[in-house]
Amino acid sequence: MEDLIREAAVHTPHIHFSKKTGQMVIKGRSIPDDPEKFWSSIVTWFDLYLQDPHPETEFQIDLEYFNISSSKRILFLLYKLNEITEKGYNAKVKWFYKESDEDMFEVGQDYAFMVKVPFTFEEYKEKDMFIK
Repeated sequence: MEDLIREAAVHTPHIHFSKKTGQMVIKGRSIPDDPEKFWSSIVTWFDLYLQDPHPETEFQIDLEYFNISSSKRILFLLYKLNEITEKGYNAKVKWFYKESDEDMFEVGQDYAFMVKVPFTFEEYKEKDMFIK
């Protein structure tokens, strides 16, 4: 299974999902003009991944902004992580947020409350903007 890589654009985030490592990264801004077109290939890839996941799946989300349609798709992917744990595999989420962005922190907490997989929250300063 090939990695899924989408380079960031003005309205869409960088996506890098790797079956080989089990690491899934969503980073940037997610306000696509056509959410269905943007997210459909990502959801399709993840559905295939679910058939034979890596023993350790780590979802890294570092978004500075996303709209309602992206929020729904991200939550949908997070719910799918529950399926991985139900199969006996490990899954976790790392939620990155800028120290000045309490709204993004709270959104992450809301998602953590809605799914069964463990979340960790990583605060960073503006100058440290990168996924660890």
